Amino acid sequence: MSNPDESSPASPRRPDLKALTKNIVWEETANAGTDGVEVKTGAEVIAEFVKRLPGAPGVYRMLSKSGDMLYVGKARNLKNRVTSYSRATGHTNRIARMISETASMEFITTHTETEALLLEANLVKRLRPRFNVLLRDDKSFPYILVSGDHEAAGLFKHRGARTSKGKYFGPFASAGAVNDTISTLQKVFLLRTCTDSFYQGRSRPCLQHQIKRCAAPCTGEISLEDYGKLVQEAHDFLTGKSQKIKTHLAERMQIASERMDFEQAAVYRDRLSSLSHVQSHQGINPQHVDEADIFALHQEGGQSCIQVFFFRTGQNWGNRAYFPRADKSFEPEEILGAFLGQFYDDKPVPKLVLISHEIEDQDLLQEALSIRANRRVQVSKPQRGEKRELVDHVQTNAREALGRKLAETASHEKLMAGMAEAFDLEAPPKRVEVYDNSHIMGTNAVGAMIVAGPEGFVKNQYRKFNIKSKDIVPGDDYGMMREVMTRRFSRLLKERGKKSELVDGDDDSFVPWPDLVLIDGGLGQLNAVRGVMKELGLEDDVPLVGIAKGPDRDAGRERFFIPDRKSFSLPIRDPVLYHIQRLRDEAHRFAIGTHRARRKKEMIKNPLDEIAGIGPARKRAILNHFGSAKATSRAGIEDLKAVDGVSAQMAQAIYNFFHDGGDNS
Repeated sequence: MSNPDESSPASPRRPDLKALTKNIVWEETANAGTDGVEVKTGAEVIAEFVKRLPGAPGVYRMLSKSGDMLYVGKARNLKNRVTSYSRATGHTNRIARMISETASMEFITTHTETEALLLEANLVKRLRPRFNVLLRDDKSFPYILVSGDHEAAGLFKHRGARTSKGKYFGPFASAGAVNDTISTLQKVFLLRTCTDSFYQGRSRPCLQHQIKRCAAPCTGEISLEDYGKLVQEAHDFLTGKSQKIKTHLAERMQIASERMDFEQAAVYRDRLSSLSHVQSHQGINPQHVDEADIFALHQEGGQSCIQVFFFRTGQNWGNRAYFPRADKSFEPEEILGAFLGQFYDDKPVPKLVLISHEIEDQDLLQEALSIRANRRVQVSKPQRGEKRELVDHVQTNAREALGRKLAETASHEKLMAGMAEAFDLEAPPKRVEVYDNSHIMGTNAVGAMIVAGPEGFVKNQYRKFNIKSKDIVPGDDYGMMREVMTRRFSRLLKERGKKSELVDGDDDSFVPWPDLVLIDGGLGQLNAVRGVMKELGLEDDVPLVGIAKGPDRDAGRERFFIPDRKSFSLPIRDPVLYHIQRLRDEAHRFAIGTHRARRKKEMIKNPLDEIAGIGPARKRAILNHFGSAKATSRAGIEDLKAVDGVSAQMAQAIYNFFHDGGDNS
């Protein structure tokens, strides 16, 4: 459970992290050079910085000639730490490369090394330096919220800032884990999951009551007092008192049976069964670990996987696998230590953190997490007993997760190599872009781009394009494709320059230029795209392939069109063909979804949104007053002025909008 942390007299002084991270004034010695003078890099440059550094704790940043962030580190003694970089020899290849590229450094001193550790973790997450260990997937975790601002508390999934009144339970590893728990809580405790407005509008019980998932306090099927008891039971379950609830339900079932009230006894029986079901499906449920996060790392094939399990109130609330980006020279202890600092930068900290490897700054990390939580936090690598068994179990999951990822990566790499062979590419593509359009009779037209790499779909690179040109005839697929490609590659040229002019980036940055562009369409769409590329001077930079559906739109009989080459098909059972079909289908799914979202938005669009000066609050006041936009359009100026927040000038503007500038005479 996650409740507001209680301060402890033994807790260390809590630093002002907001001030540390948002109001930093970096001390910097310039090494920018002048026009025509090459900027120096390497150990000699770093040695110049050492002369002016204090022997105090702090954080340092290393920057390249172009100002790109290379590394962020913390130190107990800045002068001593940076001095170690001023030597030209004795470094690993990773450190040597980092030193050789360093053209400038920036520093900030802190009161303690603990503050430096907290600041370092925050900056690494924000700046993503090339030579640091980076936490790639940092999505927020979902919670369960039992609302506290309504007469009948509701049960909701919550993600993000915890500003709503009520009690929060979590974190859960995934939305699926939350949904499963909420579903069980509905069956066992019959709590509502509807919105407050839906609750207020009920005159009879909804379907949730009919299928025995809600006690229906909205229509008085249960008194608010008795409903409050159900809420308290749910709270007890979420805080680890499940055995007490099971005993209580069993007693009530027995009493109902003795009274010959078999219908009520069956209700208690079903609730008891649901409660037993969820407990039996939680996997491992430790006997002596009440609240803990457990981290285990496994390395193989030059990659690392960190598996984390969440235990709250003695229950397993799910797990998640992470694959941090780290150079192969990093030891497991270094990766795990850097990962933990970044992981807890914006997440609640449990009382206990169990880890699979001893980390160098374990005591320092423990102190930093205690500061963040405002109470004592223990970080330890267990040696025996139940805690050791839990860590071993988590490490097994890390090993299996990494094995699956390596297998998937190898499979994708083979498929990419197959695509290179099928389309005569010089090398397997690292970035494949697939384009598709979607519309209905030319309305709400959108273009969509999906991206795939050696490890699969790269969803944070997906893009949508609302077709804006007024010159395109509705339904003109060629015109829409020309607009999409013009906008996409014009911007890419402006921001990145030509593909041939790019210098290879670091391993963490996904390549910006595609090595292959797939277009959902035949020769016509391909020629439209070729025309755009020729206008932009990119006809030789990006390989283009059109994918035409086969006769009767049969999957497996697609024809492929490549400039200056005869169209061809791939064997029906070719794995590369299946992969291309999957890419095309994903582009189609994304395009259709984007189109539907735009169409839905247009359907619910309100004319008031088009009037300058009307924001959400004023729009809400107008609609509350008149009931609808249609009624507003029939209102006179005096009626409009009667709305709270609408001035005489605004009333005239609204009236003019609906009456083509006429007056109210």
